[in-house]
Amino acid sequence: MAIVENTVVYTDEDVVLEAFFAFDDSVTGRRPAVLISHAWGGRDGFVAEKARKLAGLGYVGFALDMYGKGVLGSGIKQNTLLMQPFMEDRAKLQKRMKVALATVKMLPWVDDKKIAAMGFCFGGLCVLDLARTGVDIQGVVSFHGLLGTPENIQHNKIKAKILALHGRDDPMVPPEHVLAFQEEMTQAEADWQFVSYGHTVHAFTNPVANDPDFGTVYQADADRRSWQAMQNFFTEIFA
Repeated sequence: MAIVENTVVYTDEDVVLEAFFAFDDSVTGRRPAVLISHAWGGRDGFVAEKARKLAGLGYVGFALDMYGKGVLGSGIKQNTLLMQPFMEDRAKLQKRMKVALATVKMLPWVDDKKIAAMGFCFGGLCVLDLARTGVDIQGVVSFHGLLGTPENIQHNKIKAKILALHGRDDPMVPPEHVLAFQEEMTQAEADWQFVSYGHTVHAFTNPVANDPDFGTVYQADADRRSWQAMQNFFTEIFA
């Protein structure tokens, strides 16, 4: 196995973006790709490592960029400022996700008929919104993602299969959001799964998350189980 990694610059109108991608050079031919959407702090080492792990599974891992080349938040206040424009303008968010999708399809190692997306926290919402647009991709996986329905999309049929991995005690996604999301997915005729992990809050996959008062705490069992659930899901949808 020889994991190759690199970056690719792309644009959304006048915004210059930079994705990180990785693939196993020992695999021959084109292979499935997985978009990875970062949390509210920007495209960081966390999602780069996920890209490497996906490469080890035989995929092209593509850590996309929502904010702009080199733009990273430094804490709660700045992260909020970076994320908020996309939360307030979901059409802008969806457009940026579609640009990333178009970019990954052009990579020479990618089978453009086999593409999925996964995301963490804010990134979970991003990949769910990509699916909500009705794009023809195989599936999306949300890890402790925000679930709120965008107002600019109504009654779209969702083609992508959906896997949402959720902390039962996540203070940022109350039970009424969960029920509304499940009803939304049902009305959109999506093939959806929703997994709740008990005694688990937000950011459960992030080993440095340790702020109980804010509601972000790493949970090793939920991290391991959710990654396995993701692998099983990708094996199914890429078959």
